[in-house]
Amino acid sequence: MVGVTGRRAGGATGGARTASAADARYVPAMETVGDDETVGDGMPVGDGETVSDALALRPPRHAVDPRAVRWWTAQALALVVPAAVALAVAAVVLSGARGPLLAALAVVAVVGATYVVVMPRWRYRVHRWETTDEAVYAASGWIWQEWRVAPLSRVQTVDTVRGPLQQLFGLATVTVTTASAKGEITIDGLDHALAVEVVDHLTATTEAIPGDAT
Repeated sequence: MVGVTGRRAGGATGGARTASAADARYVPAMETVGDDETVGDGMPVGDGETVSDALALRPPRHAVDPRAVRWWTAQALALVVPAAVALAVAAVVLSGARGPLLAALAVVAVVGATYVVVMPRWRYRVHRWETTDEAVYAASGWIWQEWRVAPLSRVQTVDTVRGPLQQLFGLATVTVTTASAKGEITIDGLDHALAVEVVDHLTATTEAIPGDAT
């Protein structure tokens, strides 16, 4: 994948920039600190920090771009089609093992078709994202689902990443690196222009937060 936009975030290293009009979509969200799990209103977290009473415990509000379904479908086809073609060719070439190979091809075709049809739509229903002036978080996955939330005071870097297929569909992934052992938070399947807008919003907000993002 190709990183095409990057921003350094965290710490009061400069004056905050004016947020765009689209920031009006961002509303207060729940948050976690460091390696702590999700916390409720007014509960102490981390090193004596406290979550604001204004923050509510709820899932992210924004769906990803509908084009993400086509992107995930293309990814699924890129896995299933080569396997099916390889088995079909092997069945033609290796006549002595044609029976088992055709049986394997039938299994791959049924399972693969189900995967191609179901997975992208399921992921679209699960994937959600949201950023606010206090936190960034995302829900992702399909069978195994993950819900990641982090306060902006822990954000270190913010980038957009666009692989070849994402560029084809006009999409991008926002990657948020935080001071947490749990690793980075990713928001997949955003419109490219919106992804850049989100990066600008997060960068401007984190620059205005005192501290060193550790």
